[in-house]
Amino acid sequence: MSRENHTTVTEFVLFGLTHCPEVEVVLFVLFLAIYITTLVGNIGIIVLICINSCLHTPMYFFLSNLAFLDLSYSSAIAPKMLVNFLAQSKTISFAGCAMQMYLFAAFADAECLILAAMAYDCYVAICKPLLYMAIMSQRVCVFLIAGAYISGSVSSLVHTCLTFSLSFCGSNVINHFFCDIPPLLVLSCSDTHINEILLFALCGFIQTSTFLVILISYAYVLAAILRIHSTEGRHKAFNTCTSHLMAVALFYGTFLFMYLRPSSTYSLDADKVVSVFYTVVFPVLNPLIYSLRNKEVKDALMRMLERKEFSQ
Repeated sequence: MSRENHTTVTEFVLFGLTHCPEVEVVLFVLFLAIYITTLVGNIGIIVLICINSCLHTPMYFFLSNLAFLDLSYSSAIAPKMLVNFLAQSKTISFAGCAMQMYLFAAFADAECLILAAMAYDCYVAICKPLLYMAIMSQRVCVFLIAGAYISGSVSSLVHTCLTFSLSFCGSNVINHFFCDIPPLLVLSCSDTHINEILLFALCGFIQTSTFLVILISYAYVLAAILRIHSTEGRHKAFNTCTSHLMAVALFYGTFLFMYLRPSSTYSLDADKVVSVFYTVVFPVLNPLIYSLRNKEVKDALMRMLERKEFSQ
């Protein structure tokens, strides 16, 4: 019986955000503009950091990887979503659905870990400035980045394998605009109890542990900043970490809401709106947050533009 159920579903249908043609055209134009901005902004940050030697520091090494993850998990979702806005058939193959889920979850989990690494970097920079280069050595930075990618990949592989080993013997219409875990668990006719426990456990461990690292790091940072007597020194220290705090608040707020709840509380229509924020909107905000609020990035960009103008 189980074997039959596995072989009957060869593709899924993504319900999407709306079925109103006029609204779909508007959303296509809007999300296409956002996606292009995401690509330009994040690739721009990566290139800017690579070609400017003054940005070859641990903080910007982490930032360039954050930009890569943003454009990667956005690219796992946005192209298919844009096609479906204009396509009559909104199908996605069984294998394509599994691959989309795996890529998105792997990149998203890795981003949690890199945000934690950035918080630790900020803590060392402000609380242990004399030991900064010794603690945040190139070897340590590479180890943290590699650990983030490996952990994200393994966690995502577990979720993907368990989800797609379930039986889908009823409807194949996913009430979402991409292949996410909660709507697929709702769609399955198998017992999803183990999947829900692992979803809560793995996502809970990664998100809660990284959030605690961020919280503890910034508690020490805040205590150190309050001990600074000069107003200018406090302002500079706050500016060092404000951009990161804004990114953390936006990212963790939506992810904690989405994945650390029992399936009985899922409201797929409401969840789709939240999902739009962290899959499409958030990746375009990071370049804006880090460029507009970061003097070193703005100065590096201005120097690059001036050199380009002078060379012409």
